[in-house]
Amino acid sequence: MTAAQPLQLSADEARRIALRAQGLLGAPDRAGGVRGMLRRLGSVQLDTISVLARSHELLPYARLGAVGRAAVEEAYWSGGRSFEYWSHAACVLPIEEWPLFAFRRRAYRARESWHHELPPGAYEKVIAQLRAEGPLTATELGGAKNGGPWWDWSDTKIAVERALMFGDVVCVERRGWKRVYDLAERAVPGELRHDDLPDAECVRRLVAQAGAAMGVATLADLADYHRLRIAEVAAVIADTGLVPVVVAGWGPHHEAWADPAALATAPRGRHRTTLLSPFDSLVWDRPRTERMFRFTHRLEAYVPKPKRVYGYFAMPLLAGGRLLGRVDPAREGDTLVARHAAFEGSEARARKAVPAMAEALAEAARWVGCGRVTVERVTPTELHAPLAAALAEV
Repeated sequence: MTAAQPLQLSADEARRIALRAQGLLGAPDRAGGVRGMLRRLGSVQLDTISVLARSHELLPYARLGAVGRAAVEEAYWSGGRSFEYWSHAACVLPIEEWPLFAFRRRAYRARESWHHELPPGAYEKVIAQLRAEGPLTATELGGAKNGGPWWDWSDTKIAVERALMFGDVVCVERRGWKRVYDLAERAVPGELRHDDLPDAECVRRLVAQAGAAMGVATLADLADYHRLRIAEVAAVIADTGLVPVVVAGWGPHHEAWADPAALATAPRGRHRTTLLSPFDSLVWDRPRTERMFRFTHRLEAYVPKPKRVYGYFAMPLLAGGRLLGRVDPAREGDTLVARHAAFEGSEARARKAVPAMAEALAEAARWVGCGRVTVERVTPTELHAPLAAALAEV
């Protein structure tokens, strides 16, 4: 008896499955709200850049609409329902995932060399101060820097970050973008506060979670979601519950796996029209974004200004389940400024995307409290006037 052949998916089917899994196709889960979104995604990346808003605020906006920014922060940080740790990058994670990162905490504890040396007693001093005084920032613990460049951390900062990596300390919120640290013994519920899971089981569960969050993915995609090694993913993939599929156009070197729940029903419903953070989990993996959407995107914030193609914080435009362009936004008083609105493809294709760009810009402006939208530059240039006209009508 031969094994069943993997299910065949078209590229469009795979794309729609991914959009639904990411909460960008179908009715928004307003009942679950921001916390439901976090549990669904499993990981929301944090970043210092704030143009319209910070990235962790932009993710619920893209999926749920105009969620109040204060409500977003409350949903992430109140009630001990989440923590910050190293996943895809520095991320907000559901507290239920604390046991799954035991393998990473063990790896940090076994590490023999560090960029920053830790003076004797510094670690114990930080732990004692947190135990005595409760949650504190690095500044409140005694200062984060020695006075040199940004990487010139104080002994206190080195110690508390080491404790964060080891799992003795938890980042329980961001206050003025500063981490607020507390002891894991207080911040993590007792039934979750353990490192009992073997490394392979941690990886298996994280791969299964990533598969559910992406719907359909390659081994490399699955590895990238929580920054695992491909070999680690390959070793556990057969036990995750994910099923092999073949996606047309992805090529023979892109073995794919899908969440059975995502395959159970055809993805249908309303597509979001929205601007995405460059750190959104739909697009944070650049090779996956190119494969799935035929869309090349790079963050240019750290590129010298004269060499930028699209702008400092170009945000992809999602509409109709496709990435139709991008816009580099800025705020000047009560005006949202589109420094550069760039459309994909030919002028004829781009012209069809003008209403979606206008809608996305207008909605983003209302969300952040801007009463006007102005456009400085458009690619192709012939669409500057049509975009301005469309904005006047929304």
